[in-house]
Amino acid sequence: MKKVADIIIFEDEKFYCAFPTVICKHDGELVVAFRIAPDRRFSGATVISHADPDSCLVLVRSRDCGANWSEPELIFRHPLGGCQDPCLALLNDGAILCTSYAWYLLEQDEKLKHPAMIRYGNFASLGGFILRSNDGGKTWLDPTKMPPLPESAIVDAFAHPCPALNRGTIVENDDGTLLWSAISLDSVEPNRTSIRLLASSDKGVTWEQRSIIAEAPDGAVNFNETSLYQTADGDLVAFIRSFGLHGHLVTARSKDGGNSFEHWEDAGFRGHPFHPLRLPDGRVLLTYGYRHEPYGIRARILEPECRNPAKAKEIIVREDGGNADI
Repeated sequence: MKKVADIIIFEDEKFYCAFPTVICKHDGELVVAFRIAPDRRFSGATVISHADPDSCLVLVRSRDCGANWSEPELIFRHPLGGCQDPCLALLNDGAILCTSYAWYLLEQDEKLKHPAMIRYGNFASLGGFILRSNDGGKTWLDPTKMPPLPESAIVDAFAHPCPALNRGTIVENDDGTLLWSAISLDSVEPNRTSIRLLASSDKGVTWEQRSIIAEAPDGAVNFNETSLYQTADGDLVAFIRSFGLHGHLVTARSKDGGNSFEHWEDAGFRGHPFHPLRLPDGRVLLTYGYRHEPYGIRARILEPECRNPAKAKEIIVREDGGNADI
């Protein structure tokens, strides 16, 4: 693989932008969504703002294969906090789904602290939601909250059961069923997380838990951001971010449509989060952040059934990320 060029999609020194997602619509238009927030370093902050109460979701478009891009269009601004990690999914009928979640700023951190909250510094999660556009991303319906996982101990910033959340891809089956993964907090002390599979038969309006994708009952390994991919032979493969394995990729495979998963496997190389994309020849381009020095973006081209990913040659796309927020 040879990189042909680097193209700036969006840039503005007043804003800190991160966590992009891209789809190619049926008419060939590229749509990139990302999270945008004020760059607080202009007002005295010493670091970038991974979580920000004013972050929102925007998109830009290209109709010439990425050479030129439109000005940002607002997708959604949450009334209570900052949005994070938009993930676009193009459905077979042309509708676009965007999953995300939001952070709530805790002004009185110690008084509002709850051990079962998903936390980042002084921020607590408001849980996940899903947005839908039926006109190519020009307009978006009101967000739909994801349901809380029935066995999860996670609560939101207001100590209510936390709507399911995840950063990762959605799979649409041939029958129109949508499959998506979500993070479950199975134990607070010790901290123990698992990944659950959710299914929707009404294009994302309602969801139900179908199975457990990956878990480690002893708590030695925890799991987070997960992307799903359906192979040509029909296997469902989960690409999972792990904690406790030196940041390695973890994979899990289902051969029955997600009703059950084989035991997860350590893929043996670092990276997170992951995005699988089917290439025209059937192979799979797996791209991922490399959140260790030298920071950047890496990739591997996997065989069509995504077995033994560590055997695929690692491609360094960029190694000038500057920090781990990628």
